[in-house]
Amino acid sequence: MAQWTSAVGAAQLARLLTSQQERPAGPGSRRPPAYRALADGIRLLVLEGRVPVAARLPAERELALSLSVSRTTVAAAYEALRTEGFLESRRGAGSWTAVPAGNPLPARGLEPLPPEALGSVIDLGCAALPAPEPWLTRAVQGALEELPPYAHTHGDYPAGLPALRAMIAERYSARGIPTMPEQIMVTTGAMGAMDAICHLFAGRGERIAVESPSYANILQLMREAGARLVPVAMAEGLSGWDVDRWRQVLREAAPRLAYVVADFHNPTGALADEDQRRRLVDAARSAGTVLVADETMSELWLDEGVEMPRPVCGFDRAGSTVITVGSASKAFWAGMRIGWVRAAPDVIRSLVAARAYADLGTPVLEQLAVNWLFSTGGWEQAVDLRRGQARENRDALVAAVRRELPEWDFEVPAGGLTLWVRAGGLSGSRLAEAGERVGVRVPSGPRFGVDGAFEGYVRLPFTVGGAVAEEAAVRLAAAARLVETGATGGAESPRTFVA
Repeated sequence: MAQWTSAVGAAQLARLLTSQQERPAGPGSRRPPAYRALADGIRLLVLEGRVPVAARLPAERELALSLSVSRTTVAAAYEALRTEGFLESRRGAGSWTAVPAGNPLPARGLEPLPPEALGSVIDLGCAALPAPEPWLTRAVQGALEELPPYAHTHGDYPAGLPALRAMIAERYSARGIPTMPEQIMVTTGAMGAMDAICHLFAGRGERIAVESPSYANILQLMREAGARLVPVAMAEGLSGWDVDRWRQVLREAAPRLAYVVADFHNPTGALADEDQRRRLVDAARSAGTVLVADETMSELWLDEGVEMPRPVCGFDRAGSTVITVGSASKAFWAGMRIGWVRAAPDVIRSLVAARAYADLGTPVLEQLAVNWLFSTGGWEQAVDLRRGQARENRDALVAAVRRELPEWDFEVPAGGLTLWVRAGGLSGSRLAEAGERVGVRVPSGPRFGVDGAFEGYVRLPFTVGGAVAEEAAVRLAAAARLVETGATGGAESPRTFVA
């Protein structure tokens, strides 16, 4: 049986390799042999995630024709990649990309730091901001006032409080997506929603197509559920999806599920336009794939004049292809563990029935707090405050990184909570390790890829601003110097920062 889960055509691979040639070579660099340059180009595409791991490469003769090189050059490049662990082959099955055994894939970087460590370490791992007060306190007070009638019941609402389900449905209808309360299930955060969806639709061994890169915690959830992840490379920069590539993967790999973040993608910040959304929904419908759209960042536009496209579910006229996941955790506060699923009523019924063997339901008090925010206008004011915080932090972080690390490359997104940064040719995993030693915590790129891709990247969230952002950039520059010099010991002690 073939070990590849997607394929890269000769013309497509040739275009990707040609785009690398536009990058200027360093001073004093020498031109390598043709086969070596080709091998290095393919290896870099894999490490950057532009060619997924486990993607079948074109045959030697086919690629040689597309590149206008000899077949011997392609054969030598493939052999070099096999020797280095970046290519595997089997007679009759072809050759597919891989990552060498033992490639570093850090297990740390996204979990929040314990409070006692915050004085000495700047945490750029967790993309979450403090609560937007006074709205959290007001919401909890409002929930307490509404609690007494519910306290006289069993408190078990597997589908969610009826009032909150109706409010969420009304909010979708106001966005031009007619929705009934029967199409809503309230969950314990977006992670709870995704866990329920994966267990219902994608049993152990099922394929799930995911953006490459994608949100690290969701990728890990899917791995632990036993899914086989099929990565689909994002388009360059902030332009969203490569829909032709998606169509090819959906047709050839036939995944049961596909997971996407259309609105200010985590980690890249990309915003998919309406045409991309329409075409992807059509491709998923044709392939018989259920498309899960994560909307947790959809209200976090930061720049004036951003025109938000219609939700992905707005292009699913029959209502049978798209399942939408939303949450209060990113737009409001990570401690408010309220999420929801919007889907066809029969899907919601199945999810609710399966919930009896999972978490039974979502805390009533938190549901009442979110319902208070939605019904009083407090949500809009709190999210507007959150946008202001994130915008100030983003601008401060961008300025500091550009000053301290001018060789690092990134595009500034118009929304969301993260920068996706190419770290000037350095290893993201080694930067994460060095950062721990100089007092800045940053997740490396491979956390957001499949099987070790994106080694040359780090993710920087908009969680710090002002002087803290400036100090974070200084510490990142110190970590970069450690990686560049290959230092393995004697790192300087982290400076304690007092906010």
